[in-house]
Amino acid sequence: MTVLETEPGSGPSAENPGIGGSADDGPLIVGIGGTVRPGSSTERAVRAVLAAAAAAGGRTLLLGAEDLQLPLYAPGEQLRTPAARRLIEAVALADGLVIGTPAYHGGVSGLVKNALDYMEDLREDTRPYLHDRAVGCVVTARGAQAASALAGLRSVVHALRGWPTPLGVTVNTASVTLASNGGSTDPHVAAQLAAVGRQVVDFARMRTPVG
Repeated sequence: MTVLETEPGSGPSAENPGIGGSADDGPLIVGIGGTVRPGSSTERAVRAVLAAAAAAGGRTLLLGAEDLQLPLYAPGEQLRTPAARRLIEAVALADGLVIGTPAYHGGVSGLVKNALDYMEDLREDTRPYLHDRAVGCVVTARGAQAASALAGLRSVVHALRGWPTPLGVTVNTASVTLASNGGSTDPHVAAQLAAVGRQVVDFARMRTPVG
């Protein structure tokens, strides 16, 4: 895990938690998501899921707003920015993932989709793309459009050979507020986000390594 832990500025903090969790040998759960605005509702939702994953015994790493501001993915490009390499390396090491996106015009945001496009660099990996990994999916939106975006996100995960967890969560930010510590003004939403975190860890523990 050294390559992830020693990136400049990647140590544990409220802004960039680095790798945390309650068990040194627990599954590594990587959270990907947010907007260009640090501390967005989407990023807070991903943090809530990761908090539940850590409570279930996983190690966690959040790649949020600043980490996902990457150049547009260019197939065949050999040079990658440090942030792009960190994303690719983190996913390659991950035992499970949590992906959060705002719903922009009914679909996955360009920021998150571009990050997922970088998974093409893992096509020759031992576990190509998101193969053999559970993926929790979370969508936030100010209104009812989150449902269609969740379906789209789950389709992308399927295309990348991942396993979306049975529960996916949509959060209507017009009526629900998410706190930076993972809390919510809606206990039902808070419980759903926690359940996704537990599901990702549970499926990661059950996974049979390939190769």
